[in-house]
Amino acid sequence: MTGINRRQFSLLLAGALASPALLAHQTQEQPLLASAATDNQGRHYLQLISDRGNVLLNHPLLSRAHHVAAHPSETWLAAVARRPGTYIDVLDYRQNTLLHRVESAADRHFYGHAIFSRNGRYLISTENQISDGSGRIVVRDCQQQFNIIADHPSYGIGPHELALLSDNNTLVVANGGILTHPDKGRDKLNLDSMQPSLAYIDLVSGALLEQVTLPPEMHQLSIRHLDVNATGTVAIALQYQGPKYDDVPLVALHRRGNAIHPLRAPDAINRAMKQYCGSVRFDASGRYVAISSPRGDLITFWDTHTDAFIDQCKTRDGCGLAATDVAGEFLISSGLGRLYRYDLTQGKKQRIPLQLNLPVAWDNHMVSV
Repeated sequence: MTGINRRQFSLLLAGALASPALLAHQTQEQPLLASAATDNQGRHYLQLISDRGNVLLNHPLLSRAHHVAAHPSETWLAAVARRPGTYIDVLDYRQNTLLHRVESAADRHFYGHAIFSRNGRYLISTENQISDGSGRIVVRDCQQQFNIIADHPSYGIGPHELALLSDNNTLVVANGGILTHPDKGRDKLNLDSMQPSLAYIDLVSGALLEQVTLPPEMHQLSIRHLDVNATGTVAIALQYQGPKYDDVPLVALHRRGNAIHPLRAPDAINRAMKQYCGSVRFDASGRYVAISSPRGDLITFWDTHTDAFIDQCKTRDGCGLAATDVAGEFLISSGLGRLYRYDLTQGKKQRIPLQLNLPVAWDNHMVSV
């Protein structure tokens, strides 16, 4: 680590905010949603909309982005370049100004995901060390021009989505297991030998606290996306890299100290998911999970109290997911530029009309602001 010592880092990370900050969405009449988007002219944006469909911001991006992270107390959004991109744009959406463009080191690239620490001090990203293909977890200080203060191993190849547990110090990282190299574009170079894993990492020290893998016969199930609730249950969205005729589970849960627990939808629905899940999100209660399968035009819903499939809805090219503040309610975005509200308690999907200047394709993820 550089810049500050480990004790200072630990105290800053663990300490409560000195004074309550006014969240941006408290000044808005409606909740806000952010997503990367591409218009029909091939131009890329960070887009901010209300849940009533009003487009409030179109921030141009250098290239396609994948995930957008929302700062917990400032009106900041961080758009992370899609693999193998090398930038993160940090934007103040209230002022519509670019605060900082984070650039990866010359021998690194981003994997499309980053998060802010809960006290807002740090930006934490998943990255690839190009020279040896190892995954890295990089911590940057938002108050020091986003200088790197920690650079930890991810304990795997291809780290993708990551999240913080409720202790604010334990990271859970989805190591997808797929080796890539920028010279080969998005080609997957090790499908026969890939070893995906879920790693729990101490944010301050970088120590590996726990690591779990799927059974050997499932080693081609890439652990890509995840979400975690307040009790520490991790919901996992999987992407299968094996033969197209295989029928494998595509959703899993994990609780510390246990094995990964794969879940299966009914056979017809499991097959309809097309071996690919794109996004995962807990609802406001932390009990229900939505999992998107954009290749199958399908969103599935799961109950983590019973570890069971409970519902599904057809959504053409639906992938981005966000929770509202209502238990059992989700927002769904699609690559066709459509937005829906889904009420799990009633099994009802409602399309939200949008006020768009140009048709857009939203990327795979959406975040509530």
